Amino acid sequence: MAYCGPMTQASSYMAACGYPIPVQANPTDLYLDLLTPGAESDASDALVAAFATRQKPQLDQVVEHSCAVSGLTAKEMLMAAWELKGPAGKGARLGSYAVPFYVQLRTLLLRKLRITLRNPAAMSMQIFMPTIMGVVLGTIFQGIGKTEFGIPQVSFIFILLTMLSLQSLPLMPALIEERAFMKHETSERLYKESAHILTTMFVTVPLSLIGAAIQTLIIYAFSGLPYEFLPTILGWTLLLFFMFDALFQCVAAVAPDGEQAMTMATPWLVVFMLFNGVVVTKATAPVFLRWVFVISPTSYALQGIVLRMTEDSGGVNNFYVKSMGYQSGEDMQGIAIIIGMTIVLRLLQVLALKFLNNIQK
Repeated sequence: MAYCGPMTQASSYMAACGYPIPVQANPTDLYLDLLTPGAESDASDALVAAFATRQKPQLDQVVEHSCAVSGLTAKEMLMAAWELKGPAGKGARLGSYAVPFYVQLRTLLLRKLRITLRNPAAMSMQIFMPTIMGVVLGTIFQGIGKTEFGIPQVSFIFILLTMLSLQSLPLMPALIEERAFMKHETSERLYKESAHILTTMFVTVPLSLIGAAIQTLIIYAFSGLPYEFLPTILGWTLLLFFMFDALFQCVAAVAPDGEQAMTMATPWLVVFMLFNGVVVTKATAPVFLRWVFVISPTSYALQGIVLRMTEDSGGVNNFYVKSMGYQSGEDMQGIAIIIGMTIVLRLLQVLALKFLNNIQK
């Protein structure tokens, strides 16, 4: 070391050491010339020796004194800064985050809204595409509600629930991309993981929900089914949407990338789509797998809709109900299980976002 002190005093120090700065010279350039070993004006050895004689003893005393005196802790410095603000101060935050949770959530919501509004393609994928699919499927099943209840109506309900269940599946790659940004920002304690999840629930999920509702209403209008069944069908489809949306977001929080996310989500989709009373019934399922019907959300949704549509019908309809193994009085059980699964998946999503796929520093 050749000098320790303010830059404004460097020129006078160099002059005291025998190296005055010419009036028209650039002080910084001259310092570099004096302190670069091997340069034409090299005086590094002399300036290091002068530092050891002139400044080092005083610096050593300052260091020893500072080490002997205990300074303020981080908490004490924050409290001291708070007291300097007086009664009008907002208070010192002693936690890991600079702002409270509601400020984090508000800031993320505003940013998410701006990003969403600037990207019409994302909005069209969540609303426009379901509308197109609603028209296509509605055309395929046009007038199906005007015929006697049977296999075509059951197939119609099954396809409707399947399409609504897959509504959030294409969003997983985008969710994983957002997670990467979130991990960088939460690693710096800018906000909590739960604030990111709520932001997604308040912006992305409502857009998908609107698309799902529009698709359901369009298909239902084409089908010609009596409107007395609409509350039941719409209620079960939207309930199923929330559950599968939680499933896909949980998988997106766990999986390292989009390809593995699709691989992880497929088994759950296959199981729930098979064990529903249409493809696999309780009578045809292996005994050791019949417990799957107890937790299958699509089974409860199909059962609730089919029983509602056949409750005023004759014996032929009861034949279809019995063949599928459906039983009355399980609607509340199904609703409770689907809501419980949704809550559990959301909690797992929070834990996965907090502890998995962290940034390696």
